[in-house]
Amino acid sequence: MRDSPLVMTVALIVAAGSGERLGADRPKALVELAGRPLLQWSIDVLCCVQRVQRIVVAMPPAMHTMQDLFSTPAGIATELTAVEGGAVRSESVRRALAAAGEADLVLVHDAARPLLTVELADAAIDALEAQPDADAAIAAARVTDTIKRADSSGTVLETLDRSQLWAVQTPQVFRREALQRALEVDEEELARATDDAWLVERAGGRVLVVAGSDRNIKITTALDLQLAELLIADRQQQNA
Repeated sequence: MRDSPLVMTVALIVAAGSGERLGADRPKALVELAGRPLLQWSIDVLCCVQRVQRIVVAMPPAMHTMQDLFSTPAGIATELTAVEGGAVRSESVRRALAAAGEADLVLVHDAARPLLTVELADAAIDALEAQPDADAAIAAARVTDTIKRADSSGTVLETLDRSQLWAVQTPQVFRREALQRALEVDEEELARATDDAWLVERAGGRVLVVAGSDRNIKITTALDLQLAELLIADRQQQNA
């Protein structure tokens, strides 16, 4: 750990998803994992990232005022606030960024990835700091399956070279100005974005890949939730 932060970093947690595919009776970020809301797992980790001074959570509509649903760990001084998220993911990021205040770097993370680690967040921040001409550094895992591109009829058009393919994760770390510029697009473009790095790429920015973890899974289905429970139990056992 460093003695002091090198740059001012704010973390934005995207937590406005409905959880419909999970079959939950509440927003996904509030679904319980190992006895705690999904969202709380990410908050706890980001509060331990030394260079993160502030966390802004984009919550489902009408729930951003219910800050008793989550909290910082005892004894942690990280500022924590919430805003109402948008109809699409990047709109939630845009709203959270508007409430973030001053920052040199912006770390964006999905609440649906509760197995985030301090080490991975630090690695993404370090990678961006190390290359001043880069605009973003994103966590990703190398693709290990054979990937084929097919047309709408299901006919294979080509087999892609998987040595150059990465499955994108979060966290994604951006220079504040680059992310803000990338988000200044119309609603149609925001809706097309499946991750914010694509918007930065589209604006001509340079994006770096940082090796993520196969444990940094995204919770989409009930099976994902069960797997996350097992991974958390395994991690707790290793740390015991």
